[in-house]
Amino acid sequence: MDFLHVAAAVIVDDQGRVLIAQRPLDKHQGGLWEFPGGKVEPGEEVLAALDRELQEEVGINIEQARPLIRVQHRYPERAVLLDVWRVDRFRGRPEGREGQAIAWLTPEELPSRAFPAANVPIIAAARLPDRYLITPEPGDIPAFLDQLQQAIPRHSLRLVQLRAKSLAPAEYRNLASKVIELCHAQNVKLLLNAEPGWVEELGADGVHLTAERLRQWHQRPLPSNYWVAASCHNAQELLHAASIGVDFAVLGPVQTTASHPEITPLGWNQFRSLVDAVPMPVYALGGLHVEDLKTAFNYGAQGIAAIRGLWG
Repeated sequence: MDFLHVAAAVIVDDQGRVLIAQRPLDKHQGGLWEFPGGKVEPGEEVLAALDRELQEEVGINIEQARPLIRVQHRYPERAVLLDVWRVDRFRGRPEGREGQAIAWLTPEELPSRAFPAANVPIIAAARLPDRYLITPEPGDIPAFLDQLQQAIPRHSLRLVQLRAKSLAPAEYRNLASKVIELCHAQNVKLLLNAEPGWVEELGADGVHLTAERLRQWHQRPLPSNYWVAASCHNAQELLHAASIGVDFAVLGPVQTTASHPEITPLGWNQFRSLVDAVPMPVYALGGLHVEDLKTAFNYGAQGIAAIRGLWG
């Protein structure tokens, strides 16, 4: 079964809301909500196709856009490749030019609507930021908390993973309580690199599974109202993460890192090949900084995950 190549847009307005449209009842998956877009014609540039489709469907033209995620999905009756772009600036006032209902929702409201199954990873990508801080090992706790307090606004962070392997369980839990309070005061989501059961108990926003923990789970460890992420280093780990329903993964190292110079990096081409095979957002990890975001987007990444690159 050949894939139908479809260009779609996560259109974001100046309030951070996302535009969605309702599929006509006489179309495939009719009545469900979707991200606007349409078929890419043979030989047509994806961005040109998307601009054409958005003008026809909702009356806008793209001024600024970047790749967001590519999703392959097989329905019983057809297979689709969704080539999704994030549109941050556009001309025109959106309207349902084909008689379809449209709505502006905050990213957090998106899961409340009924979408086709292929759109589930797009919803996750629309809700996730483009940078993901992994904290370094804490030494002096007050200094660690102060540094985190400064890093959040400096790097416009909205998602943080508390990674502290050097701490005993009781010490980790104590630090996690402080970090949760600090992050939530700045509207930042915090994921624990710890036992999934601690997430609900401590009031965190989700769990980040190490590759070792990932192998121990054969189903999603938390309900859908919590984030579940995983560290992956190869195709097998990515596929397992997808099979248990994680929301996103971190894949690396993409480049040589100061902490593990002995590990051969994946490189961007292999990163792209691995990411294209799984239906979920994936952050690039390994020797990356904010300056690498554009490259990461162009190779299929949700953004970058980093310790040093987002801490200092």
